Amino acid sequence: MQGRRNLISTVVLSTLSLSALAVEGNAEAARDKISMCAGCHGIPGYRASFPHVYHVPKLGGQHPAYIVKALEEYRSGERSHPTMQGVAASLSDQDIADVAAYYGGSGK
Repeated sequence: MQGRRNLISTVVLSTLSLSALAVEGNAEAARDKISMCAGCHGIPGYRASFPHVYHVPKLGGQHPAYIVKALEEYRSGERSHPTMQGVAASLSDQDIADVAAYYGGSGK
């Protein structure tokens, strides 16, 4: 029983520690980082044709946590899209948090 309590305590503390490590985004700082996003995501109704034709989603108004998760998945290769993988690979954790704060709070 004691071992189980220790395991539960360890899991809870690890979860709290991960939350504390989350990077907080700064929407103002993102203004210098969003030019690479606006070229596709800033055009209403835009459709990309590489690697296939698809509708490019609007970023403004998306939940910041969704944007962070998507960019992290592109960066790790978990999501497959050559352009987005290249863009995400160039972003630091702080850049991702800033972009997410910008688009999550602006509706642009």
